[in-house]
Amino acid sequence: MSATPNPSLPEPEALRIRHPYWVLGAVCALALMSTVGVSMPYPILAPIFVDGPPDAFTRFLGLDPKLLMGLALAVNPLGILLGSLFIGPLSDRYGRRATLSVTLTATLLGYLLTAYALQQRWYVVFVLARFLTGITEGNVAVARALVADLHGQIDRTRGLAWLNACLYAGWLLGPLLGGLTLGLGAPVPFVLAGMAMLPCLVVLSAGVPAGRRTSGPLNVLQAMREQQALGLLREDPVLRRLAWLQFLYTLGVTALYEFAPLWMLEQAGLDSRGIAYVTAAQCATMTLASVLAGRFGSGRRHQPLRDAAWLALLAALGLCLLALLPATPGLLMIAFLGLPLALYNAVMPAWMSERFASHGQGRVMGLLSTIFCLANVVVALLGSGLALLSSRWIMALGGLTCVLAAWQLVALARFEVQKKSQLRDQT
Repeated sequence: MSATPNPSLPEPEALRIRHPYWVLGAVCALALMSTVGVSMPYPILAPIFVDGPPDAFTRFLGLDPKLLMGLALAVNPLGILLGSLFIGPLSDRYGRRATLSVTLTATLLGYLLTAYALQQRWYVVFVLARFLTGITEGNVAVARALVADLHGQIDRTRGLAWLNACLYAGWLLGPLLGGLTLGLGAPVPFVLAGMAMLPCLVVLSAGVPAGRRTSGPLNVLQAMREQQALGLLREDPVLRRLAWLQFLYTLGVTALYEFAPLWMLEQAGLDSRGIAYVTAAQCATMTLASVLAGRFGSGRRHQPLRDAAWLALLAALGLCLLALLPATPGLLMIAFLGLPLALYNAVMPAWMSERFASHGQGRVMGLLSTIFCLANVVVALLGSGLALLSSRWIMALGGLTCVLAAWQLVALARFEVQKKSQLRDQT
């Protein structure tokens, strides 16, 4: 999605699509299968490194396996962050289907390289493959752009809600498959993640229109400058303030996403299969909450920022409890936390889409993705150090950052109310 109307970009796909609901279904199926591949490795990294044999892979350069795991966690979202900078503009220039075809094929090859590096116990190649795969996985924005292209025929809010539900469902199935197949060999889940790209390519070819391409050579640096998601921080002080509190919140969220498997390993003694079941329960909660949000979320919210603040506090409470609870209640809490996380993801982006529409939907949503990826990298690196003490410290840190985000959300909500009151008085 482009920030402002640009004659060099293709016309909206909605103007040329005969069967929009078929295309929406294809995009949702594509998102589901692609996310299965992306999420499959997450519950198995902790068992691979912490419970793995003490060899040149899990003790590379004599480092603690938790530090090595943290680096392996960090490089993937770092790659996604870099990939998201140019994959979106590429899809504007060459079309959605062509861009997705290239990135999905590259993702398949990246997972096969990851599996081979794991089989050969080459840690450096493993990390490099994770990074390169992350770059090509930064194509979720293209799927969202495809749904946005249908806005003339399908309500954008409803379409994005169903897309989010499929993304969460992928996070349900992926960890489950990864945990269940790890016993067949550490490389097997990564091979299966790569193979998940094959049906994606079939659905892409059969269900997604080629779209119109723009002519002329592509200057990637120019395309990246045109996106300018981070440029919003200079242009709008309110959005700059919101970006900071969103970063605090996503620090807590990513602490749960990335280190809950380690918590389950340390505190509950679960193996990859058990971690997969708990992660699947959490993602099932998120999927259900997202579907309900899509059904009922079209009504007008009185104070969405306050709603988001309460949801952030609920997430903070759950994370803080994970720093204290014993195994069984903690596992239940991990599954329950999917509820506030999914509802927050429905409230905040919808409000930002309306409040900052003048900046362009693509730029605003791109800023959210950038913040999330940055938080992933920071938490992976910082959390790997705290993991040397205990995974409970990581959850406590996540709870603290969510509390700070909720406090800032309340302050911002008051500011917005005062601003609206002043505008009414002036008119």
